[in-house]
Order: sequence, then C-alpha cells, then structure tokens
Amino acid sequence: MDTIWKPSVTVAAVIERDGRFLLVEEETSDGLRFNQPAGHLDEGESLVHACARETLEETAHIFRPAELVGIYQIRIPEKDVTYLRFAFAGEVLGFDETRDLDDGIVRAVWMTPAEIEACADRHRSPFVVQCVNDWLAGRRFPLDLIRHYA
Repeated sequence: MDTIWKPSVTVAAVIERDGRFLLVEEETSDGLRFNQPAGHLDEGESLVHACARETLEETAHIFRPAELVGIYQIRIPEKDVTYLRFAFAGEVLGFDETRDLDDGIVRAVWMTPAEIEACADRHRSPFVVQCVNDWLAGRRFPLDLIRHYA
C-alpha cells in the first residue's frame, strides 16, 4: 500500500512595531536560528488560532491576526519534508511578562529589516526575509480568504 504524502502545515506571525519586526531565536538541529514566531497547525485548529497560540507560546505577546501576508511552500529534501506556511499580520494586544517561553526558544527580539538581512545565514528558512519583504511591500489579504469549517 502506498503512503499518502502530506505537507507540514505551519503558521507564522509577521509583527512590526516602530520599524522593527518580532523574531524568535531558537535552538534547532542546525544550531541557533532566527524565525518569526511560528509553529505547526494542531489537529482541529484554525490557521488564525494556531498563529495566535504559537505567538503567545514563543514570545509571550498576545497577538490577533488580522490579515494574511502570504502562503509559502518549500521542500527540504534532506529532511524529506515539505512545509506549507501561512503568514499573518495583525496587532499585539498585550504582553504576559509572567509567561515562560516554549522549550527551545532562547529569546524574542525586535529587529530592523537591515538587522534581519544581516543575519540571513542564521535564519530558520528563506521564509523569514521573504515574509518581512512581502509585509514591507504592502502584501495583505483579508482573513475571509480563508474558510475554516470546524
């Protein structure tokens, strides 16, 4: 019997404040890497809820996705995985200073686009720069583009 191929669905938050973007520095199998607050879609969860949850877990920021920045796909042959990322923009509603960050997250950090570009060799994927560039280019799509049926 053939196995059914499935992409790994992830979400990411593209959050800008005063010309800086919120990233996380995280431990990976390739060493410390930078990424947007991001993670996997859980079973039964909407993409929007997953993005808000992952942002809270990784940065302690309460985030409300308001727009879709883009959908990104990449195949990583050496890991035999294809990632399908949904990146969202929105607003930070607060910060929970008492919250511990997810295991593997070293810190949350605000970086300028130039700082993000300068550390591209330490990005988790090419999605990091692309999402920032797409946001800077004004790419935003309404959330009603996505239909979630529970």
